[in-house]
Amino acid sequence: MILKKLITYLITFLLFLITIILSLDYWISYKTAPYIYHDENKLPYRTIGVVLGTSKYVKGGGINGFYRNRIDGAIDLYWQGKVDYLLVSGDNAHLNYNEPITMQKDLIKAGIPRESIVLDYAGFRTFDSVVRANKVFNADDFTIITQEFHCERAIFIALAQDIQAQCFAVPAPKSMKLVRIREMFARVSAFIDLYIMNKKPKYLGPIIPIISNND
Repeated sequence: MILKKLITYLITFLLFLITIILSLDYWISYKTAPYIYHDENKLPYRTIGVVLGTSKYVKGGGINGFYRNRIDGAIDLYWQGKVDYLLVSGDNAHLNYNEPITMQKDLIKAGIPRESIVLDYAGFRTFDSVVRANKVFNADDFTIITQEFHCERAIFIALAQDIQAQCFAVPAPKSMKLVRIREMFARVSAFIDLYIMNKKPKYLGPIIPIISNND
């Protein structure tokens, strides 16, 4: 009898937890929709575009589709005059793994001037990348470049931090099921960080304006 009650309580709790996760996922998508663009022709101009980092290669070999599409999107926006500078933000935690440098090299190969590319080596998480763009690089209003599901979380973070941002959603690879499931839990983590733990970026440091006051 006691075991049956415990199982019932456990199932009820799990259903409640799943409902909370799904509701939060939907709420974030709904809340951020007005700030996300899919058509670059409709995307308003912003001086700075923030490219969110990810690994260039997948474990089995080959180029990571998420990475390729973010870089291609950044290149398109730059040459169409939708942004003047590209802030590439990612992880460089290991000597042989440096997302910002990798992104910079591929952007330069596409002909984008080195002086138009700014590196953020402390974009360890989406939270860090978004907040540092504002607090460290003094970007008051900018365009984030990533996939739609990632746009939603990045904009959610920006809104919670009173940061003005919009997002250009680049295509995502077809195999998205596991990524989308992970994203739901990442949104729960972001909500906890923002509204319960009141977390800060791992590193902030001095302000390094991308645009000087004389520009």
